[in-house]
Amino acid sequence: MTNTMTSLQTQKQTPYIERIINLNALLEKKSHFLLGPRQTGKSSLIAHSLRGIRVYDLLDTTVYLSLSQNPGRISEELLREDRLLVIDEVQRLPVLLNEVHRLIETRGIRFLLTGSSARKLRRGGVNLLGGRARTKHLHPLTFRELGGHFNLLRALERGLLPSVYFSDDPHADLQAYAGYYLQQEIVAEGATRNVPAFSRFLKVAALCNGTIVNFTNVANDAQVARTTVYEYFEILKDTLIIHELPPWRKSLKRKPLSSSKYYFFDGGVVTSLQGRQKLQPGTSEFGQSLETYLFHELVSYRDYISGEPLTYWRSTSGFEVDFIIGDHTAIEVKAKKNVSPQDVKSLRALAEEKKLKRYLCVSLENRTRQLEGITVLPIQEFLSMLWNEEYS
Repeated sequence: MTNTMTSLQTQKQTPYIERIINLNALLEKKSHFLLGPRQTGKSSLIAHSLRGIRVYDLLDTTVYLSLSQNPGRISEELLREDRLLVIDEVQRLPVLLNEVHRLIETRGIRFLLTGSSARKLRRGGVNLLGGRARTKHLHPLTFRELGGHFNLLRALERGLLPSVYFSDDPHADLQAYAGYYLQQEIVAEGATRNVPAFSRFLKVAALCNGTIVNFTNVANDAQVARTTVYEYFEILKDTLIIHELPPWRKSLKRKPLSSSKYYFFDGGVVTSLQGRQKLQPGTSEFGQSLETYLFHELVSYRDYISGEPLTYWRSTSGFEVDFIIGDHTAIEVKAKKNVSPQDVKSLRALAEEKKLKRYLCVSLENRTRQLEGITVLPIQEFLSMLWNEEYS
């Protein structure tokens, strides 16, 4: 049945950027889930990497209805030469995982199963695949992927969703993204029926980006119950819109806090939700955006290459270091062109623990230098070294 297949095309206004994830290498021996928020480039990556492969797009109503009535149609339509199949937005129909499981076992078919939400997959029985499929996450564009297209101010103001980064009207596209997300991810999944309340919460949550969240204050500001706020944060995590950054707890001289921080997956999306457009260097908003951007690069590096945990450190006495990679590298982000000794006091305090290998202050300075035992780095130099795997 030809109308169960769709061709996924890259958007004409967006140049194709080669991604770090190599789908052909991933799928050579094993099926994979490829998870990522909408518009991170999953469809473009499939179209570019898996030409000629049969794709079932569950956002296509005809395809969705056909397979919901008869999941076995996938098996019925298999050709002898088919060794790989793609099911796009598989979370819309988790019952298909039973058929996927059967075809992996009985016919040796490999699947790429994409999705923008882990919520329905977990509820729908993703564990039925029992190790027969691995999971990779696709993030917005990175410094390494953009290469010569990279522009720091553009990345901070627009974020790194491909269609927005290269857009002629990024502000309108970001506004539309928030509305599209509310409609597609929240309403369509039935995660909450109270869309006005969730919309209020989402804007309050955006203002808490990169902080330790006070759930009581969020509940008051969003005019919802505290228990509802916990539920809404779980929805944001399940739909891959926010990441939780846990605390590093191995310091001995200073007692660490044990609460997590939360970051939105894309700086442009969170800036739009906060009601901002332009960023002014030297402001606290600019500094927060730089920190969120660097978090994105570190999370992408973790998921694509290193696999090492990412944490932050904050002592009960008020010292705080933005990020710690594994148990070896501490990173403080300063949106300044002239870093002072006062700016690295938390790194110096952490260095007293003698637990880590290196202590870095990533900044807007032009050259690398040493400041009271701390390495001060220009941000682009840090990013080049990070993606060259020099911090391990």
